[in-house]
Amino acid sequence: MQVKALLRLSVATALATIVLKSGAWWITGSVSLLSDALESLVNLASALFALAMVTVAARPADHDHPFGHTKAEYFSSAFEGLMIAAAAIAIVWAAIERFMHLQPLEGVGIGLALTVISSVLNGLLARKMLIESHVHRSVALEADARHLFTDVWTSAGVVVGLILVQLTGWLWLDPVIAIGVAMNIIREGARVVSGSIDGLMDKALDPEVQERIDRTLARFAQNSVRFDDLVTRRAGSRHFLDMHMHAPASWTLGQAAALRGEVEQALMSEVAGLRASIQLLPWDVEARFNTAQDAQ
Repeated sequence: MQVKALLRLSVATALATIVLKSGAWWITGSVSLLSDALESLVNLASALFALAMVTVAARPADHDHPFGHTKAEYFSSAFEGLMIAAAAIAIVWAAIERFMHLQPLEGVGIGLALTVISSVLNGLLARKMLIESHVHRSVALEADARHLFTDVWTSAGVVVGLILVQLTGWLWLDPVIAIGVAMNIIREGARVVSGSIDGLMDKALDPEVQERIDRTLARFAQNSVRFDDLVTRRAGSRHFLDMHMHAPASWTLGQAAALRGEVEQALMSEVAGLRASIQLLPWDVEARFNTAQDAQ
């Protein structure tokens, strides 16, 4: 399933869960269910923004953006993190108000049923989106999926908490649960923002991907060549690799270039979405760039 189609489905699901959770809050008057509904509003805004950023990221490279537009997906996850923080503030404010004016809950059974239905919808969608995010290497899709999983666990905590309120009669437990929801989504928001910052700052590829690259290069190192100064980075769904390949000085340029082409093709076949750039050098020549010193 395509990324855009999944995000459109996410928008539709968010609208459905907003209706269900808002109905649950309206029936029961529970501030913890209100907090759950507010998180669904975040899901809707995040899915809409993610859909916009994925559309931008899909644009081909142009004169002003020769490496493409794939980093646009990181803005989606950053926006989602900020929306989560805003929702958490609103939830805490509502919880404090409820602490000051405790009130009994009504129609809890119906409210919990609506919440469970919305959680099932979110859980099924989140699982599908997380699987597809790895297939399409979509940062925006993964961020949306992980947030939906957080929503599912949040709803589960709310359901358990409201059952305890009914069993114990402790009305103060309802706003306490709401604050717990806020703390949980703040934690998730911080993780999402951290991931987007790493991407915008050209973080290296994951160790598992780097290991696959090393294994591929090891196959060619037996052909009288060696590789060094290997650097990697990720930009949305694209992976980039730059390195040096040292060949014997006695080789012709055509011979060395032919082997370089084989290496690049093998790397790009091993790692989907990889763009490999290899600089040819004689065996006894070094060309290093002290990036740490250059940055000072």
